[in-house]
Amino acid sequence: MQEDTRTGKEASLNFQMATVVCPAFSLVIPVYNEEKSITAALNNLRSILELADCDYEIIVVNDGSTDTTGDLLCSYIDIRVIEHSRNRGYGAALKTGIRQAKYPIIAITDADGTYPNEHIPELVALTADADMVVGARIGSKVHYSNLRKIPKWFLVRFAEWITMRSIPDLNSGLRVFRKSVVEEFLNILPDSFSFTTTITVAMLTNHYVVHYVPINYHHRVGKSKIKPFQDTLRFVQLILRTGVYFAPLRVFLPVAGLFFSGFLITLYQDIFIRRDLTERTLILFVAATQLGMFALLADMIDKRNGRN
Repeated sequence: MQEDTRTGKEASLNFQMATVVCPAFSLVIPVYNEEKSITAALNNLRSILELADCDYEIIVVNDGSTDTTGDLLCSYIDIRVIEHSRNRGYGAALKTGIRQAKYPIIAITDADGTYPNEHIPELVALTADADMVVGARIGSKVHYSNLRKIPKWFLVRFAEWITMRSIPDLNSGLRVFRKSVVEEFLNILPDSFSFTTTITVAMLTNHYVVHYVPINYHHRVGKSKIKPFQDTLRFVQLILRTGVYFAPLRVFLPVAGLFFSGFLITLYQDIFIRRDLTERTLILFVAATQLGMFALLADMIDKRNGRN
């Protein structure tokens, strides 16, 4: 009975894949010490993409692995393998693959078995009407630790405030985008795991079309390389930096508003209670004015550069 069910699912997947027509694309996979999952992941990807009605290439960037990952990759003659002599980071590996890609559409995924890669042809096909298509981990079967859910919730709310857009998944590692669009931001994209977070904020604040497709998310094979506390602080820093770069009014005006509110409160106290104009009131007024003017100047420079 289980064999019949599995056969039925495979037949359904084959039919769905056969009906998906997508443009040519390059699939970039960053890899670092994935000896436990890389063989199964690549074999699965090849079997999936062989059913897709399009041209494609698979680029694996071995980011300075110290285990047997590099040796395992040598056995694949139909996959482009790019070597980093040392570990430079998830984002750095992606940027290397993007620069080397020969097709105008780029897909990225991980090699740890967490993402349902059978959705890749579907996501690629949807780029006909979008600049980036993201596999949002909001499906019925999503598995990751509760420890990551708490900071993730605050990060998403902060990013939504910056971008003024709803973001179902801020840093999904399964996504497809146009190479020409991402190349505009390569100089500001980080070399760390924050690559996906930053490209999301950058594209949304620049009014590119981003489409989200619900997907599942499985348990990881092997040990995660994400450090919850350090990486959460890094994500906040990068979202703030990206917000300052692309949406300065959304970052600075609320702070200026806080200073101005403090000025009004202390001014009321000076007039009706102290009967004297204090230095605190003047400092708050000057700080609010300077921040407001700085925000307007930064926004003017941003618009003159043609990013909005």
